[in-house]
This record gives sequence, structure tokens and C-alpha cells, in this order.
Amino acid sequence: MGGVSVGVLDHFNIRTRKLAETVRFYEDVLGLENGARPNFAFRGAWMYSEGKPVVHLVDISPTAEPQKPDSGVVHHVAFVSRGFDGMKQRLASKGMKFESRQVPGGELWQIFVYDPNGVMIELNYEAAREQGAAPAEMADDIGRQ
Repeated sequence: MGGVSVGVLDHFNIRTRKLAETVRFYEDVLGLENGARPNFAFRGAWMYSEGKPVVHLVDISPTAEPQKPDSGVVHHVAFVSRGFDGMKQRLASKGMKFESRQVPGGELWQIFVYDPNGVMIELNYEAAREQGAAPAEMADDIGRQ
């Protein structure tokens, strides 16, 4: 099938009863921007990274839809990131629990943190572009149950 491609991931959507808390997490903790959003008939927010609305939030508090405790079969959502040490300091200063690790082989450093809805966020850093001490290399699967 020449010329056919799914392309790259555009955004992920979270249906939440914790809209304000979730917006604060993506703004204050991860540094995304709450930006322009179409005039939908329901409340929500679009969170932007580098000019792209990568996280869409839908407020389900006016509905009977229950708040899911996590992201279901989707285990985590990952971002290509920069500033490993800075993000660790930012998370620590906000009192966020997180785990940092090095992928076996040493080329990729990672930070894992949960949003207010239980969605695991993975931040990936190209080790060669980062400063500071490497985190411990880990071969096990994070978030495994």
C-alpha cells in the first residue's frame, strides 16, 4: 500500500472529573500551556507543548460518566523531552512522586510521573544531549502489576 501511513501521534484525550487539578498538573508540573480550543458544547482544555495541542481534556463532572481510576489498557503516554535534571528538580519542588531510570544500553534516560487521573506519563531524554549524572540502569518494566 504505497503512500499510506498512520503518521505520528497527534494528541491523547483524558475524560476527567478533576479538570482544574488536571490542567494545573499539565501546566505547573509538566510545563504545558493551556491554549486555544474549539468552542465545544462541553467544558475542557487543550494543553500545548511546543505549539501543538498534545493533551485534550474533557470535563465529565456534569455527566453521570464515572471517573476511571487510570488509563485502562493504555499503560502510559510518552513525550520526547529535554532538560532531564531540570525536570527532576521541578517535580521534586512540587512534591511529585516520580521515578527516573536509564534504559539498558544507556542511550535513553526516562522519568515516570502520574497525572491526577492516574495516567502514567513517560518523559524520554536522549542521554547524549543531557547534562548531569546518569540515573540507574533498569531492565525491569515500570508500572508492572
